[in-house]
Amino acid sequence: MYYALDAIRRRPGRSALTALGIGLAVGLVALLLAISAGVETSATELATASGVDLIAASANTSLASGSGGPIAHAHELSSAIPRADPNVEVASPWLVSSLVFGNASLWAAANASAVPPGWNQTLAESVGWIPSDNTGIEVPSLYNGTGFTLPGDPHYGNGTFDGPFTHQIVLDQALAGALRVTIGDLVWVNLVQAPNASALPAWYADSVPFEVVGVSGPFWLIPSALISFLYLSELQTIVGGATPSTDDATLVLIHLNDPTTASSDQTILERAFPSLTVITLSEILGEVQQAVSTYRTFGALVGIIGVVVAALFATTVLQMSVDDRSREIALLRAVGYARSRVGSLIAQEGLVLALLGLAIGLPIAYAGAYELNRFLLALVPGLPVGFSFVSFDASVLLSGIAIVLAIGLAASALPAARAMSLPVSEELRAP
Repeated sequence: MYYALDAIRRRPGRSALTALGIGLAVGLVALLLAISAGVETSATELATASGVDLIAASANTSLASGSGGPIAHAHELSSAIPRADPNVEVASPWLVSSLVFGNASLWAAANASAVPPGWNQTLAESVGWIPSDNTGIEVPSLYNGTGFTLPGDPHYGNGTFDGPFTHQIVLDQALAGALRVTIGDLVWVNLVQAPNASALPAWYADSVPFEVVGVSGPFWLIPSALISFLYLSELQTIVGGATPSTDDATLVLIHLNDPTTASSDQTILERAFPSLTVITLSEILGEVQQAVSTYRTFGALVGIIGVVVAALFATTVLQMSVDDRSREIALLRAVGYARSRVGSLIAQEGLVLALLGLAIGLPIAYAGAYELNRFLLALVPGLPVGFSFVSFDASVLLSGIAIVLAIGLAASALPAARAMSLPVSEELRAP
């Protein structure tokens, strides 16, 4: 090892550039592996903690398409699904739709024909659900307000859709901030946006006012920074489908008493409800893993290119080192060093350079991953606390070490062979 360190010390500039090249290659590979590990780990943890064991969608819906037609008779399914499968604790129908929001300030300005430039309505995703029927399913936490005050779905009225409206709504913090509203304020909701400021009075006249009863945190299940939550029947009334013959929903989230039998429950429910497609949590995670695997394959190709370039660069440097010390190596052979011992000295030099590259590359990868994770968390809205796009777990570190050892050994192979085959007598007679 002393010989290798002495060789590196005598050529500090060349050695430093070689270690940096190896470090950049290792850092790139480690960063790519950390991203795939982070996304997969975070997705698995979120899905497992969500309490959602099965998702029911309309028939012929696939994970690849991600969408299907509406589910009819949603309110009935919330009780019919547990009856069909005693292992189902909760079946929560959800209707997801985009709505346009306006606040009181815009309403006052519109009525005064004095709408400031840049003022407009706000588009947000909205969830219609039965607030009291989400036991076991992770839902957004309220930061302010009491939330929905009545259990069940009052306007549904046991299937008549003639019950009272609550006109209550919960906004997430981002939407409440965008609308500049707080608890007790009114917001107006419509399906369409007013084309211009002069159309705003008519837009408000055709919109439905809701009272803000809660401000919640973001909700990772809906990938949007602006989300509102309403009673299911009241959202159905706005978007259509609020009749006993339709009673539409987008999906049904199912929480099981025993999640280990999810596949069996999937079969039971699909037989009991032919109009539904039931998807298990493991199938969803499988899609996530497949997407991550595709990314990992692409990352591996990029990483392999970087590693090959680093190995070739290190090979060239070690070959130059052998040529520079050819007479010295010949003297070692002349005093009794075996060919294998000479080759091992060159291999040690390659490994030391690779380990120096590891010491450079891992901090670079970690710093790059930290900044990239911070950037992506700011870029992607609605992610929960604790979500991370990167993860430096043991597999990432071990992969980095393995790559470094591979580079060191591969880079030293040809130079070591060159050192072992040097003609001793010719090198010693050379001037």
